[in-house]
Amino acid sequence: MRFRFPHLKPDEVPVHEDVHVSDNEASRAEHGEKTGYTNEHSSEDDASDVVNPEYQHGVQSAQAMTQVWTTKHLVAAYVVIWIIHFIMAFASGVISTLTPYVTSAFAQHSLTATTTILSSLIAGLVKLPYAKLIDIWGRPQGFALMVGCMTLGLIMMAACNGVQLYCAAQVFYQIGFNGISFTMTIFIADTSALKRRAFWIGFVSSPYIATVWAYGPATSRIMETIGMRWGFGIWAIVMPVVSAPLFWLFWYNQRKADKMGLIPHKQSNRTFAQSVWYYIIEFDVAGILILATGLALFLLSFSLYANQPGTWRSPLIICFLIFGGLLIIAFGFYEAYLAPVTFIPWALLKDRTVFFTYTMAASLYIAWYMWDSYFYSLLIVVFRQSVTNATYLTNIYTIGSSFWSVVLGILIIYWGRLKWYAFGFGVPITILGVGLMIHFREAGVNIGYIVMCLIFIAFGGGTLVICEQMTVMAVSSQQHIPAVLAMEAMITSIGSSVGSTIASAMWQGIFPKKLAEYLPADAMPDLTKIYGSLVVQSSYADGSEARIAIDRSYSETQRLMLIAATCLYLITWASVAMWRDINVKGMKQVKGRVL
Repeated sequence: MRFRFPHLKPDEVPVHEDVHVSDNEASRAEHGEKTGYTNEHSSEDDASDVVNPEYQHGVQSAQAMTQVWTTKHLVAAYVVIWIIHFIMAFASGVISTLTPYVTSAFAQHSLTATTTILSSLIAGLVKLPYAKLIDIWGRPQGFALMVGCMTLGLIMMAACNGVQLYCAAQVFYQIGFNGISFTMTIFIADTSALKRRAFWIGFVSSPYIATVWAYGPATSRIMETIGMRWGFGIWAIVMPVVSAPLFWLFWYNQRKADKMGLIPHKQSNRTFAQSVWYYIIEFDVAGILILATGLALFLLSFSLYANQPGTWRSPLIICFLIFGGLLIIAFGFYEAYLAPVTFIPWALLKDRTVFFTYTMAASLYIAWYMWDSYFYSLLIVVFRQSVTNATYLTNIYTIGSSFWSVVLGILIIYWGRLKWYAFGFGVPITILGVGLMIHFREAGVNIGYIVMCLIFIAFGGGTLVICEQMTVMAVSSQQHIPAVLAMEAMITSIGSSVGSTIASAMWQGIFPKKLAEYLPADAMPDLTKIYGSLVVQSSYADGSEARIAIDRSYSETQRLMLIAATCLYLITWASVAMWRDINVKGMKQVKGRVL
């Protein structure tokens, strides 16, 4: 039996233009000779179609809004998005720093670690149905829902008196945080020219350059003045306030488009039961439940195996892996043969650029977490860095990638071939940075060499993250951008979990053996304490036999992690090589007033 390929409308995919498109992409482009990437589904657009009648209501509303935005409102929306990103980045840093003060009150409660894992996992999985929600319901409504969800989580954090309430608060907070960020990314996709989209995505992420330096001192002042509870509670006030202008701009322009008759309205004449069934079909509830359950079981096994008797041999973990994997496979068969409405059209999933972008993202995140999971400990123990300096060093990636993504966005405006940025620069400089650390990981090496490697990795990572998002958006229609980005987020979540698990397995299997091999006889009784405590490892005097043995064990273990990661980056490189040569400079995806 063949896979079912849903028919794609002529204007469901980006098309090339042979005229220069300025700030307003509403002008029609005559199709002439095309250069660079040619999408096999592209053809002439119907000039009468302002809003595609085949799209879902939320996408139709977004298309209609681009016809009525004023330049003043659109610029104001992007400025507010930048401010919201700044507040969210700052708040996230403060909250993560305050969290140990909360959990210390019930640190012995076994539920704490499990529910923290669950909160992050649930927040990631919610992107799948949420992507469908904003396509059907609308961007403004989804944004308001996520702001409310995040605010509720912050209020619960401020008021929590036990582990159960705190963990529930974490779930609401993480769902709201991810949902707000996701909605703003989709808004940028709705209102930006494809060739300038990378720049705007990088621009709104630039607040992370500043916040990584600021939240530490701010948290100290919070603890000295207003206290921990208000350290959470203040953001429950700030977030709705800074988000209100963006919601107003969303809502005002949607209402404006509606009053102008640009948003189609259909009388369904359905009963309540028929409406429920209709939305179950439109949301692809069965498919999303199958995939979300499979991913939840599969990813949870990687997070919980260390706490189970027998670790990977535990019946619970084996069941999670088997049933999770089977459900993920079942999702593919369901979407191919049974689903009335598919989450992502199989024509997209079968597209080699989309498929290999996902394999590139998976290998990239697996490799990253393989070497980075214990890198902070390496800085503390082997390179004798203070906690503050080690934190600054680990933030080099955030600062460098955020800065470089803006630079890359500017470059893409003038030369839009995404594949060659990733293939010729992003992957090679990442391999160079990680590969050089194989040599520079030794004790006594000047920390400046490590900084150099981290800068290489930051620039490479900033390139690859932008290219991976831009590539799947470039080959998708406007309606399917939320779905392909939500799927990309799921792929990276899987990669992160797998990479962390491999790193943990390598650490547990190699580091204690190296300690047993190199520790002097007088330190052997403390081998278990040395293995399990960063504080104990750092407590031995420089130059002592025990400290030299610890440093050597760290270096040799990290060496194998770095070698494994470097080899895995070859899959990343090969995946990028399989992309089509997409040139976003000559492609048009959205109509109306865009930036």
